[in-house]
Amino acid sequence: MKGKVALVLGAVKGIGRGVGLALAKEGVRVALTYYDWEEHVKDMEAAFAAIDTEHLIVKTDLTEPAQIRSLIDEVIQKFGRIDILINNIERGGWPVVHGAYTPDQWALEVAATLKAKWWVYHYSLPHLKASGDGVVVNISSIAGIVGRAGPAGRIFNDAYSAANRGISAFTETWAREAAPTVRVNEIMLGIFETRHGPNTRGWGLLTETQRQEVIDHTLLKRIGAIDDIVKVVIFVIRDAPFMTGSVLRIDGGYLLGGEFMEPTPEGVL
Repeated sequence: MKGKVALVLGAVKGIGRGVGLALAKEGVRVALTYYDWEEHVKDMEAAFAAIDTEHLIVKTDLTEPAQIRSLIDEVIQKFGRIDILINNIERGGWPVVHGAYTPDQWALEVAATLKAKWWVYHYSLPHLKASGDGVVVNISSIAGIVGRAGPAGRIFNDAYSAANRGISAFTETWAREAAPTVRVNEIMLGIFETRHGPNTRGWGLLTETQRQEVIDHTLLKRIGAIDDIVKVVIFVIRDAPFMTGSVLRIDGGYLLGGEFMEPTPEGVL
């Protein structure tokens, strides 16, 4: 992957920063976006400066298509190409944080989680095709399957869930559209330390019993770590050249954990 160029959205902290750093350590030149979380920008700059790989940090409101177009132009001006797109942009509203929907909250969740991904892909696609070996990784959530049900129902709002189901439709459509020179795959996340998990405001609003219910519902009985995602992203980019249009669910078995399974009975024969 050395020498290729990756655009990593939402890289100021958490998953985006973890993926961006991992790619930079592989020799991938990275363009990184942020918009809010200004208090983390200096840490972000220091983390990437410590790696001897060329990088670019751009403040971008990804809910504004005009700013996305300017972002892509700046990346091309700096690096001359885009080979990898990590489509890691979302805004999820926790029911325990936001309560009942307001029109503004609904619009923001759909704009950030779904619409922004489309515009970034749209403006990046000609450059990904020109690469000859382009890769798109859409980051989504099991909210698209779970909805507002079970222990995760306190975490996932309706619009966020609907938007994440839409991402899977994008993945299939884009895989057809971008083939054969661009692979498009999706990583569907469960509960992770910086996304829906312990390092978020909403997690702290749950009771200890409610938090334990989420863990108990997960087959592997733990919250996901950023490194769990990084390893899958690297696999999709580097080690899966014949995979496109696929959804990899990285949820520790949350979706399967709600069903009781008893030992096989001895039978009567």
